[in-house]
Amino acid sequence: MARFLAVSALAVLTVACARAEKLTPAGAFGPRSLAGPAARGVALAPDGSRVTYLKSKDDDQQVQDLWAIDVAGGEPYRLIDARSLTAGTKELSEAEKARRERQRISARGIVAYAWDDKGRFILVPADGDLFLFDVAAGQVRPLPATPGDEVDAKVSPRGNFVSYVRDQNLYLRDLAAGTETAITTEGGGTVTFATAEFVAQEEMDRHTGYWWSPDERRLAFTKVDEAQVDVVPRFEFGAAGAKTVNQRYPRAGRPNAVVELLVRDRQTGATVTMDLGLDRDIYLARVAWSRDGRMLFAQRQSRDQRLLELIAFDPTTGRGRVILTERSSAWIELTDDFRALADGDFLWSSARSGHQHLYLYAADGTLRRTLTQGDWPVGDVEGVDEARGVVIFSASKDTPMERRLYEVSFREPQEPKPLVPAGGWWTAAVAKTGGAFAGTYSDPRTPPQTALYAADGRRVRWIEENRLDEKHPYWPYRDGLGAVEYGTLRAADGQPLHYSLQRPADFDPAKKYPVIVSVYGGPSPRPRVTRSWGSPTDRVLTDAGYVVFKLDNRGTGNRSVAFQTALHRRLGTVEVEDQLVGARFLHSLPYVDPARLGVMGWSYGGLMTLLLLSEPGTPFVAGAAGAPPTDWALYDTHYTERYLGTPQDNAAGYAKADVLTRLDAMQPGSLLLLHGMADDNVVLENTTRLMAALQAKAIPFELMLYPGERHSITSTRLKSRHSLQTQLDFFNRRLK
Repeated sequence: MARFLAVSALAVLTVACARAEKLTPAGAFGPRSLAGPAARGVALAPDGSRVTYLKSKDDDQQVQDLWAIDVAGGEPYRLIDARSLTAGTKELSEAEKARRERQRISARGIVAYAWDDKGRFILVPADGDLFLFDVAAGQVRPLPATPGDEVDAKVSPRGNFVSYVRDQNLYLRDLAAGTETAITTEGGGTVTFATAEFVAQEEMDRHTGYWWSPDERRLAFTKVDEAQVDVVPRFEFGAAGAKTVNQRYPRAGRPNAVVELLVRDRQTGATVTMDLGLDRDIYLARVAWSRDGRMLFAQRQSRDQRLLELIAFDPTTGRGRVILTERSSAWIELTDDFRALADGDFLWSSARSGHQHLYLYAADGTLRRTLTQGDWPVGDVEGVDEARGVVIFSASKDTPMERRLYEVSFREPQEPKPLVPAGGWWTAAVAKTGGAFAGTYSDPRTPPQTALYAADGRRVRWIEENRLDEKHPYWPYRDGLGAVEYGTLRAADGQPLHYSLQRPADFDPAKKYPVIVSVYGGPSPRPRVTRSWGSPTDRVLTDAGYVVFKLDNRGTGNRSVAFQTALHRRLGTVEVEDQLVGARFLHSLPYVDPARLGVMGWSYGGLMTLLLLSEPGTPFVAGAAGAPPTDWALYDTHYTERYLGTPQDNAAGYAKADVLTRLDAMQPGSLLLLHGMADDNVVLENTTRLMAALQAKAIPFELMLYPGERHSITSTRLKSRHSLQTQLDFFNRRLK
């Protein structure tokens, strides 16, 4: 049995103030975000004169405008009003809907934009149409509209062209001549050019299928053929009825799309296919150009994801050679840390030491030096300042619950230097030159604040200070703000498990409280237990009289390889064990009523809820499970096979993780099941098979289905509010 540790680094943060209002689901999902005004998609202009970012409208949080602020001073100003570009009522194409779902974009208006490298233009896609902001003229103009949607639009590096995908083909538009050229014409049916396939978008964090060379001479792009991918018919139930969608969905153990990599020379018109090898059952993980455009790099991952190879291609011949190889007995995590340098060297990250760290390689794949090391993981490479010879990266060096920004030299041995203070969670957008960055910081008492920082970490000016004062939407709920306890328990194998615990603002230690465990539990790059601004859902629950508990079990990211891979080929085992360690800890607290433990989660968290409710002798009496994957054989290849292998080579692992084999232990009436009826990720079949099994065993349960909703119930704030209210009502009936 795991031993409980005394809380190490216990942090109970309180704010002394008069009793404020209690937060309800209606307040949590009102027209304004409780986190306050946020700067999203922050980018620094290539000349360093201004910062651009997306910001929600005051009257509708779902609609975003493009804003800017000058580095030299002055107030922020709106650069482009989304409503001047689109009414927001256009029906998006299926390709654009799918792309936004894969990127978890629920906003409308301006959801993305891009500078060219020269700082001449800003390209703004809006609801399938394209607009170009001329920086010198200060004016925005529409590009010629077409019947179809222009998807994944980009402005070329030097600002001479705009490229996009339409109707499964790649096009470019010459901005000076005003002419459009089709780079490909054979797209259609099962063949799509320049678009990332389903698993690349959903699981590999690759959301594009084409890449400009820095000199604009060449375009590298994919050809994706889904002919051998199974057609999985699914119903999309909406408010007005149902339609059948024949989706090409690569389920675990079944064929994937075949992906090729081609290069088009814009000057000669020649198209060359890169030689990815004889084995076509591979993943094209990442693609990038050398700085001089003479070499194309591709990362090729094996189907079992235990091998990752970096290939350097001659784009004129298609011939390539493997210059770097990573191997793992479990799986290799993909990153965006590859950076080609001007001198031909490149930066790379690897977990070969047991933690993710940074390395410098020569152009031929020879290791020059190790840049970081130690028992802590690098998070992400955020940027490079080649003039000073440093790489800027995020990392949780001191604790997985915090993240800071650091820089380290890639020219000479040096310890990483922190650029920002500790104590919370940082993210950053780094300028392409000069090392300046826009940093966003939050902690349990500080809503997200974004500022412009010089290369040495000195704050230059606020971009969005987001001060928590009387004007802030969270102000009425400030009582008890930041009252979060952090601590550590031990897993069965001795590894530390971090947790957070939040009590009601009017907590009385003499009373006994019900607890809701908020869980994800599955493999994830970011921990849930962080010293960052909290979720409004957590506050709704504590204001409703619940203690809220979270624990990062084994399998959670931002830890060692051993910690992350502990569940390899055995999902539904160690992560459940660790959450039960948390439940036993809760039972030991004098103010917790052990007869009133609930659990809630979405996606993998929904599965974890089901597994915990069906554990023999479970301490949980109620659970809300959202969009749970109940049978991993129904889920996609890249995610499922990474952790379980295929159904053919690990039948026992798949059976162990199938919740239907455990239902006899589930207490009648303990489950609320929720699912979107147009989910194209965890398809509705996962829930209907569970419903049928529960009914066959005469086990009562509660059900809430959402017509038209996909994997996340976020299409409108009212639907998000409804989902939370439904879960809260359920827990009030079961735990109170």
